[in-house]
Amino acid sequence: MSGGMGARMNKPVEVAAYYFPNFHINARNEEWHGEGWTEWNLVKAGTPRFPGHMQPKVPLWGYLDESKPEVAEKQIKAASTHGITSFIYDWYWYEGRPFLNGALEEGYMKASNNSRLKFSLMWANHDWVNIFPYKRSSDMTLLAKGHTDRSSFDRAADYIIERYFSHPSYMRLDGKLYFSIYELMSLVGGLGGVGEAREALDSFRAKTRAAGLGELHLNAVIWGVRILPTERLAANPQEMLLMLGMDSVTSYVWMHHTPMESYPYVSYPEYAKKSITCWDQLSGSYPLPYYPNVSMGWDSTPRTVQSDTHAPLGYPHTSVLVNNTPAEFKKALEAARDYLEGRTLPTPMVTINSWNEWTEGSYLEPDTVHGTGYLEAVKEVFGNQS
Repeated sequence: MSGGMGARMNKPVEVAAYYFPNFHINARNEEWHGEGWTEWNLVKAGTPRFPGHMQPKVPLWGYLDESKPEVAEKQIKAASTHGITSFIYDWYWYEGRPFLNGALEEGYMKASNNSRLKFSLMWANHDWVNIFPYKRSSDMTLLAKGHTDRSSFDRAADYIIERYFSHPSYMRLDGKLYFSIYELMSLVGGLGGVGEAREALDSFRAKTRAAGLGELHLNAVIWGVRILPTERLAANPQEMLLMLGMDSVTSYVWMHHTPMESYPYVSYPEYAKKSITCWDQLSGSYPLPYYPNVSMGWDSTPRTVQSDTHAPLGYPHTSVLVNNTPAEFKKALEAARDYLEGRTLPTPMVTINSWNEWTEGSYLEPDTVHGTGYLEAVKEVFGNQS
């Protein structure tokens, strides 16, 4: 791996950090969990589950309300000055209306400096189940169904085109509006089949063109290891991707590809090596360009009832990545840069998990242990691009 401050590639890399928007008050969350609830409640309640376990994780900036423009301005400034070029917002649409859209619409889109950082959407179209927190030995209560029928899909497409695609800071990849979809089987199931899903996506493309906004770049998140129990793996994802007319694939988190083979913790340096070797395999397994993913960490214990005994029972009772220091994270970023240098992608891109997945232990935002160390790692690898 090559080192050095901000080593350059022939082409600038799109450094896109996923953004999980559950740190502001939302009416549905209040209905389900009580007045004033946000996922900060779980972050604060975290407890160590084994000796040396770093819980609770404490944000250096405090428990900020991401739906406030001044908070978004702070995030945008920090991200853009440390080599991140865009946020990919996890975007939710349940029962014909958006969910958790306050961080983007009230925060980022009203921030005075949003021209400094691009944004795009990853449609997180999975079932929304009650893991806030999850009680051991209980069923995961379904709160909202991820399946979306055609009429709801069309309303979502209209909403996205009107609210987001027309924004001057919306991220384009190879000149096309980047839109990612998390769960292909949920998409196909809700729309009634692969053919029906292709028709809906073609309609989405046509509507975007008709609005004078150009072409769509449709990206699919791929994975081989289920996290949420309601996630469904496609039987032949390669064929499905082509039939749907997708343009590229990427990953959301290392956990989707690399099983954790020990409990209660796994060494980040060793796990990173295994995850990095997946990139060539994934690239060779799919008929579309693959954009590598780097995960900063993993610790979903805050999403469990803290008084329950922790055990390897499946998400969120999973192993924890340890020793994920900024220095080790930087090595993974360098590997991603080196991987992209050997590819012929028109626009090289790396996705990072994540800006703020605090309850899954994967965040770039500063904490009280490492400060801005993870952001500095991004800056050292990708922060000197022309």
